[in-house]
Amino acid sequence: MNDKAKPQPTAATPDTQFEDRVLVGFLLAVSLAMAWIVWPFFGAILWALVVTIAFAPVHDRLLMKMPARKNTVASLTLLLVIALVIIPAFIVGSLMVDEALRTYDSVQTKEIDFAKLGQELQAVIPQRWQEMAGRYITPDFEELQSKASALVTSGVQIIAGQAVSVGQRAFNFAMALGVMLYLTYFLLRDGRQITRRIGEAIPMRAEQRKAFFDKFTTVIRATVKGSIVVAIVQGILGGLIFAFLDIRAAVLWGVVMGLFSLIPAVGTGIIWVPVSIYLLATGSMWEGITLLLLGVFVISMVDNVLRPILVGQDTQMPDYVVLISTLGGLSVLGINGLIVGPVIAAMFISAWEIFTENRAVAQQTST
Repeated sequence: MNDKAKPQPTAATPDTQFEDRVLVGFLLAVSLAMAWIVWPFFGAILWALVVTIAFAPVHDRLLMKMPARKNTVASLTLLLVIALVIIPAFIVGSLMVDEALRTYDSVQTKEIDFAKLGQELQAVIPQRWQEMAGRYITPDFEELQSKASALVTSGVQIIAGQAVSVGQRAFNFAMALGVMLYLTYFLLRDGRQITRRIGEAIPMRAEQRKAFFDKFTTVIRATVKGSIVVAIVQGILGGLIFAFLDIRAAVLWGVVMGLFSLIPAVGTGIIWVPVSIYLLATGSMWEGITLLLLGVFVISMVDNVLRPILVGQDTQMPDYVVLISTLGGLSVLGINGLIVGPVIAAMFISAWEIFTENRAVAQQTST
């Protein structure tokens, strides 16, 4: 027998316990320092992880056909990401910024005057409806109209200003995009090894680690399929319908509808419903009725039809938890919170489930 004897674990002594505490403290310190260093690229790292998980099935299929060419498979998958995600996003983004600039200028020069539009809308609203609004909402209909027009004007200016600021932050965006694509390549190529190493470092039982990793990937895939894909489809349909009806800034409003569709309990109706009402009230009956019907039976139905097909019961989280975690994530982290919020909620639920199960097992064994 030439096998080397495995080192036997030694009993813990005060010295070794102190060394272990120092090691844990040092580990925490360097981990916090590393997190601080990479924090400026948190968004790039997060979306690289999201893209990797979303395109993992495609990567795995290519790897089955070329098992000995990991670098080539990772490169081909990355090219698919660029062709299917990055290039279309650039095209839509450039069109949106152009429309945002024109819309912003129109608002500033009063070419688009929401106060005037509000007066036109008031003129066609039946007097009886105005009296009801005065009785139950506000006694001064003109004041209500003035506040509404001011709110809409400020909303348009914020949307347009944010779109314009994207171009002003082009360098930072390009750097973050480069980091995301670079990291995506290595996550695609070495993702399994990285996951295994992380799992080995986490002090949990194997079944607990598997439960957390499975929940993590499931929630990200469900969010990508059930939120982002649905938002893209709804935004495209909304933009096409606006363009068909010759409503100005169709691409901009399509993007805005896609963003609002990401927020549970809000959806695209916050855009197309007021526009439909305005078109009907100002005499554009055909356009208003068409937008109303297409909004109800096409744009809104996408969410009801596609989401169950794409997601099913993947997340196994109550709707109210998804709503609160998504809104909370968006308010704290912006667009990154769309992913982080539901993931943290899923980890929270999983941790408490594991804790409850372990406690129940401990109580049974003690009795």
